[in-house]
Amino acid sequence: MKKFIFLFITLLTFSLSMSAQTKAEYHLDKLEHDYGTFSEKDGVQTCTFTITNVSEKPLVITQAVATCGCTVPTYSKEPIKPGESGVITVKYNGTGKFLGNFKKTVTIRTNLRPTVLRLSIKGNMTE
Repeated sequence: MKKFIFLFITLLTFSLSMSAQTKAEYHLDKLEHDYGTFSEKDGVQTCTFTITNVSEKPLVITQAVATCGCTVPTYSKEPIKPGESGVITVKYNGTGKFLGNFKKTVTIRTNLRPTVLRLSIKGNMTE
């Protein structure tokens, strides 16, 4: 009888933990962008991430912060309605910076799940 109760409690706990996990309420076309190899003369590079609201509530991007000053994110300031898309543009300025490979991270905060998201950019800047 004790084994049965233990098994029942274990299964109940497992099923509750599985139901507590929620699906993402928005979708991104990609999480990473590779600029490839480019010259320092073309040191300013820009890419766009498309974010689509797949929930029933408006999606609000509340913050976008880069790991350094050479990377500047801009994003849709207006709420993104259900079923619609917005953009997050990331501009990398490598002019006068170290040559070679780089990888930078942009942290996005939203009102929907997941509330924190990390995008990354990478590339190789040559002389």
